[in-house]
Amino acid sequence: MSDATLPASPQPDRISLWRIAAKNRSVFWGGLILAVIAILAIFGPFLAGNPFELNAMSRLKPPGEFGLFGTDQLGRDVFARGINGARISLTVGLAVAVIAVAIGLVLGLVAGYVRWADGLIMRAMDGLMAIPAILLAIAMISLSGATLTTVIAAIVIPEVPGVVRLVRSVVLSVREDAYVEAAISAGSRTGAIMTRHVLPNTIAPLSVQATYICASAMLTESILGFLGAGIPPEIPSWGNIMSEGRTFFQLTPWIIFFPGAALAVTVLAVNVVGDGLRDTL
Repeated sequence: MSDATLPASPQPDRISLWRIAAKNRSVFWGGLILAVIAILAIFGPFLAGNPFELNAMSRLKPPGEFGLFGTDQLGRDVFARGINGARISLTVGLAVAVIAVAIGLVLGLVAGYVRWADGLIMRAMDGLMAIPAILLAIAMISLSGATLTTVIAAIVIPEVPGVVRLVRSVVLSVREDAYVEAAISAGSRTGAIMTRHVLPNTIAPLSVQATYICASAMLTESILGFLGAGIPPEIPSWGNIMSEGRTFFQLTPWIIFFPGAALAVTVLAVNVVGDGLRDTL
């Protein structure tokens, strides 16, 4: 059978974020909020000042009296520290989403298409899913030290099994379709079949899954920081800012309120974008 007589594989529509945002208000508004937060995270440090500067004369000042969001127990500007925390959270969220999707995509394709490897890969994924994500992350960080790289790695590992299971389910469905069977009968190589016929079908569900992974990663990083097991205290992140301010919460609630509100809005925006992508794709 020649390539000209093979059944054509259905190609998904090219994903255009601009077109999706124009059709779906959830993607538009969620993306707009994320764009504003990203701009603040990138350019805010040039406007907000030094988040590490100590000022003993301006300790625990309320919002408006010193800085936009007041100061903490060491006289540091909460707004400047919150902007730096946005950079950390967005970096962790994006890095975890990209790495987890990349690893899960490869393992999911192999597990779904190569039958003898399916059992080995999925049993390993089941073992990872049996361990609570927070406990696994804390254990890894305790063993290797608390740095941005180790925090990202500790959050990536628990996220990979969900991606593997998603990709595997898509591959198990697609590999039984007529165009895939025809390609196999025509003698096409396994790599070519997976790249040309199977991989395009995983793009839409993976795009949605990546947004949920990003939101989950930002929450996990903040939880680790709040527990003192995440980013080192000398690097401001939303989690450790709230952790340091909880002692003074009754007197100075703004130290916790503003980073917590920023985290909630960012995670909400990412989830709204994910819901919009799911409805559209």
